[in-house]
Amino acid sequence: MRLNVAHRLSHADSSLMKIRSLTPQAILARHQQQTYWLVFGGFLVVGALEYLTPPDFVFGYLYIGTILLATLRLRSNISVSITSLAVGLTLLNLVMPGTAPVYASTIANRVIASIALVVTAWLGRLNRHYQESIAQQKSQLQSQDQLSQMRADFVSTLTHDLKTPLLGGMETLKAFQQGKFGAVTSTQEKVLAMMSRSHYMTLQLVETLLDVYRNDTEGLQLHLASVDLVTVAQEIIVTLTELALSRQVSISLSCGTSDFRRAFWVNGDALQLQRVFANLLTNAINHSSRGGRVEVVLESQAKYQVVRVLDSGLGITADELPHLFERFYQGHGDRQSKGSGLGLYLTRQIVEAHNGTIWAENRSPHGAIFSLRLPISTVSNP
Repeated sequence: MRLNVAHRLSHADSSLMKIRSLTPQAILARHQQQTYWLVFGGFLVVGALEYLTPPDFVFGYLYIGTILLATLRLRSNISVSITSLAVGLTLLNLVMPGTAPVYASTIANRVIASIALVVTAWLGRLNRHYQESIAQQKSQLQSQDQLSQMRADFVSTLTHDLKTPLLGGMETLKAFQQGKFGAVTSTQEKVLAMMSRSHYMTLQLVETLLDVYRNDTEGLQLHLASVDLVTVAQEIIVTLTELALSRQVSISLSCGTSDFRRAFWVNGDALQLQRVFANLLTNAINHSSRGGRVEVVLESQAKYQVVRVLDSGLGITADELPHLFERFYQGHGDRQSKGSGLGLYLTRQIVEAHNGTIWAENRSPHGAIFSLRLPISTVSNP
């Protein structure tokens, strides 16, 4: 008994291996051969029913099954031939075998059956055409998705690998600044400081690229807690003081119409919200004129905390407004600044992940306002 079972399993495995070894062309040829036999068997059965019964009994409708099978699996010219044969056999039964009288109603029924067979063939071909079009579109979409994924993986890998030499370069510059390789003159200090800023900005760009592609593929992961937006704004303003001084731009923070500092609590990720403030403030500083001013205004509404970042630049053109928060978009107007076009896109990702909204508008008489709205925290604040 065990030998018999083992023999059957071995036979099944060998059959499965034979099927897997077949090429797509061989599999298609086998399917077509099976279809031919099914069509032939269908014609035999229906033909026998037709010609062994009086003409009043119309079995020609049963050819619909073979026609549908032919239109879905065989070439167009072959399915047309099979349809023509089915129609011919249906009408031929009016005169063959000629042993029973033929009435007008019988002729009408067989004509209607023939029309039904032709319509079935036409609908079958139409359905096959739609299926082929859908399959082609799916194949194209899959190819595009695969290409897009390959590009994303390439950029993600490249940016990840860039971090190591950048961090190494920054540590080397820091060692030079600390005098570990000898005394540093004032001129050299300025050059080293400029190089350090350049490395830091490049590192920020690399991290932004990594975050953007990670968020697009995996979604933004938030570590939620009660966060005071005033504290976040103050911390980021301190870190951007040097940049603002280099551009001769002042930064102010106000709590709307109130002259007193108070808390603006939201339920959010403090680190990600810091990135939002950093991106918006950096954008405002870069686009403000020399001697200009950047203002951060916080306001409370019924259900939301609102943050507005105002700059003193030249404003936003009408063509730029709809595209400011798109990935890799860089303005072509007076606000154009060298960058990746990812800062505002990442900012929008973070704000929307917090169930908030962000938008931009022009201010009067000049400048721009970037505003965001976040739900007020519903948990007790520390």
